[in-house]
Amino acid sequence: MPSFCRHNRLIQNCPICSREQSIELRPIVSSGTPRASVAPREPRPRAGGASAPRSSGGARGGTGMRVRRLARGAEDGYRNRLVPGLKSSADAERLAQELAFSAGRLRRLAANPPGSYAQVADAQSDLEERTWLAFLLAYLCPLDGEDPFAAVRGAWVSWSSGDDPSLHAVATGPRTAHEPDRGMVTIDAYRAWAQRAGSQAAAFGGEAGWTQERRFSRAFERLSLPGFHRDARFDLLVTLGRLGVYEVRAGALEIGGANEPTLAAKRVLGIGDSMLLERRAAELAQACELPLEALDLGLFNWGRGKRATLGVEPSAEPDSQALASTKAALGLE
Repeated sequence: MPSFCRHNRLIQNCPICSREQSIELRPIVSSGTPRASVAPREPRPRAGGASAPRSSGGARGGTGMRVRRLARGAEDGYRNRLVPGLKSSADAERLAQELAFSAGRLRRLAANPPGSYAQVADAQSDLEERTWLAFLLAYLCPLDGEDPFAAVRGAWVSWSSGDDPSLHAVATGPRTAHEPDRGMVTIDAYRAWAQRAGSQAAAFGGEAGWTQERRFSRAFERLSLPGFHRDARFDLLVTLGRLGVYEVRAGALEIGGANEPTLAAKRVLGIGDSMLLERRAAELAQACELPLEALDLGLFNWGRGKRATLGVEPSAEPDSQALASTKAALGLE
């Protein structure tokens, strides 16, 4: 016969009486099957008769998250400790191609920047105007095509004028942070951020004693402005560093959130913890003899399944030296 305690519970289920009588407390196991017979609770009406808004999984969910199926290569026994999430040599080959393309683009920016990037790199021009143009390039993102900078040229206004760029029906690239419904919110927030520091140069420059890596991470953190997402911030700082505008260099991928590089990194590196992702990303870059920044666009393109060229010619090929070192590290040769 089951014994009940003074609390009207089975003794072995009562945390008080089981302890008093030295009876082992039985863990309570609940079924993982949802109870279909219980109707969802209706929201309480607010004052004034209005109902509280409900989160819905309709056509436009409250989080704005999009779910898509990631293409995977056929498993063929491929294994490599640097990319424990990959089980397909086809996936590893595609990753090597995209990392090498990204590394080649970085070298091109430093040695012979194309189009509007050359204007940003021009040390004879006004520093504030160069910085502003770099921001617009990251915010709108170069287009994929023969004239990737056409939209930025059409939108550009000088920083000194204080005018808003022309963003009505502006064409945007694959990593754009611009959303027409948001209007000038991000632009206004960026101008306010620079004005609080006294200038764009002061905002990006930080303290004189900072390392390049610390200057990058502090600016990345402070640039967390409305609508200015992780990819645009990272690309802006990489651009400014590679073009020699400011002494900034990424010491981490700044992984986190629901963006393509983070999702791809989780899949490639086989783990979800941000700290371990950063560590494994650094190990991958070092083994492949690549700059850490190359993983950003490389992972973006690999996860997207379509190459974004970000200002270089559509016909541009992956850097041959970077491709050889990456293939060697991934065991593809």
